Amino acid sequence: MKTINYNQKQIAYHITGAGQCLILVHGFPMDSRVWKNLTAPLAEHFCVITIDLPGFGQSEMLADRHDMSLMAGVLAAILQEENITQCVVAGHSMGGYVGLAFAAAYPEMLRGLALLHSHAAADDGNAREQRNQNILKVSKDKKTYLEGFVDSLFDPDFLQQNPQSAGFIKDITQSQDEKAIVAALAGMRERESHIDLLAQINVPVLFVLGKSDSRMPLVKIMAQAVLPAHGELLMLKGVGHMGFLEAPLIVQHTLQSFAERCHLK
Repeated sequence: MKTINYNQKQIAYHITGAGQCLILVHGFPMDSRVWKNLTAPLAEHFCVITIDLPGFGQSEMLADRHDMSLMAGVLAAILQEENITQCVVAGHSMGGYVGLAFAAAYPEMLRGLALLHSHAAADDGNAREQRNQNILKVSKDKKTYLEGFVDSLFDPDFLQQNPQSAGFIKDITQSQDEKAIVAALAGMRERESHIDLLAQINVPVLFVLGKSDSRMPLVKIMAQAVLPAHGELLMLKGVGHMGFLEAPLIVQHTLQSFAERCHLK
């Protein structure tokens, strides 16, 4: 593990492999450990960076609300620390929101963007209110909230046959500090829409979706996938919100192929 000082706080990250850069950005409320089975095979082809976003894992809190643009700045700072000028960003769920903010703020550093179970729209009024309710639930009983949250991330049949996958994610989420969870919920609530960015972006964009994903509006995201000049869509049957655990080989190979083509472009 390496660390960087960002705004007088320590941010933790891992870097493995060599060559062109691929950054894996975890979702809510997790940390870089979620990528443990994906990092090694991808590091045979790329310099892979995995980050503990602010407040999560071994990284310190930066603010009471962790905006997506703030977290995108962390990505840029790590790249600058490692003397890396360009990268492909692959973000899962909230990590995709961070990737979109990175694309908006640092387009010259981006060769491609993969949105794993993520999308470019802002929260509508109902979603914002749900974030507020979730903040209250976390503050009242973090453990119960997270247990239900994690179970909802997986395809029901997969969950029944692979309870260890949910256990793996539950252990990671339960280890997170309550303040970091609240800061991330608030940041997602306030994030801006990047629909216009998708229509203007000049790098390839890959969407990975699960047909059983109860958290992503599939029809709306399919409509977003046609906006970029170069848009790709992988839709997986029997997969919920955690494709890199539910269908690891196809997600790994798809990411590898996508990143290689982005860096050749």
